[in-house]
Amino acid sequence: MAEEKLKRTSLYDTHVKYGGKIVDFAGWELPVQYKSGVIAEHMAVRTKAGMFDVSHMGEVLCKGPDALKNLNMLLTNDYSGMHDGQARYSPMCNEKGGVVDDLIAYKHDDQCYLLVVNAANKDKDYNWMKAHQFGDVVFEDISDQVGQIALQGPLAKSILKKVTAEENIPAEYYACTFDKDVAGVKCMISTTGYTGEDGVELYMPKEDAPKVYEALMEAGKDDGLIPCGLGARDTLRLEAGMPLYGHEMDDTVSPREAGLGIFVKMDKEDFIGKDAIEAMGKPPKRRKIGLKVTGRGIIREHQDVFQDGKKIGVTTSGTHCPYLDHAYAVALVETDNREPGSKVEVDVRGRRVEAEIVKMPFYKRG
Repeated sequence: MAEEKLKRTSLYDTHVKYGGKIVDFAGWELPVQYKSGVIAEHMAVRTKAGMFDVSHMGEVLCKGPDALKNLNMLLTNDYSGMHDGQARYSPMCNEKGGVVDDLIAYKHDDQCYLLVVNAANKDKDYNWMKAHQFGDVVFEDISDQVGQIALQGPLAKSILKKVTAEENIPAEYYACTFDKDVAGVKCMISTTGYTGEDGVELYMPKEDAPKVYEALMEAGKDDGLIPCGLGARDTLRLEAGMPLYGHEMDDTVSPREAGLGIFVKMDKEDFIGKDAIEAMGKPPKRRKIGLKVTGRGIIREHQDVFQDGKKIGVTTSGTHCPYLDHAYAVALVETDNREPGSKVEVDVRGRRVEAEIVKMPFYKRG
């Protein structure tokens, strides 16, 4: 059987031009880092600006008179009362209360929403939506038509203003504007991101992504803007305490266990997984915690966590966080072992590394 060919975004040649080190990520050839390296890219986003190709993400349109009803049944958050151009995050659960994926829904109007899902889950998510749709609604996978660029960091918006009118950029967080001219290309401009910094995500026809990317690089050259890869994207999101599907949550972990209870609206009439989440009780039997490494070493995912010699859980993510200049990790542990300041040990390849439970997020801007 022939191996499935890796996919490339329309920015592949751009990454090669800028010296991106290309790796296989969820079936895509994407840059893990550039010549500057992960730490420099991470620090650029925290102090100036960095730019990411996120065109591998999935985009699904939910259209029709029953679009809102379908969203409210599929997703744990409540999508009622949103204004046009508003964005809202939510887990999407299965009947057992586990997370199928987490996504952002953007409201275009009462009968049209754009759903942005994780790249590795796109087909699974789309099939799940189609299998559970009801009434007058259409789900349309438009992922192959869309390019997406994330411009992130404290100088991101001032750089963007050099290639688009200021009024085109949403004033509020988690909002978007449609069909706005960015360097001569019609874009959706969204005040969202996955770095814990101020910034925007731009959606455009995929063939226009290189033009927008180059225009932004030129606009940001005096502001320290640099291209960033998957490595910095992961260290930034972890430092900012943001969950990653397949790590902090999956089909067996509920949103409450993953620390996403705020996005589960139990007062909604119904949604897939509601009964199961209710049956789990509150607080759940296990919960996400933050760990600051106090011993020697770096903690990674899938490592056992011990307290007083007893295993209490397992790590879901872990790395050295460049801006904080310290090693941190996230773990899923039994609920009664969550007090900040408590000491734990993590088994790192047969060696116990000491850590302390701390509040999340580890980093918060401003």
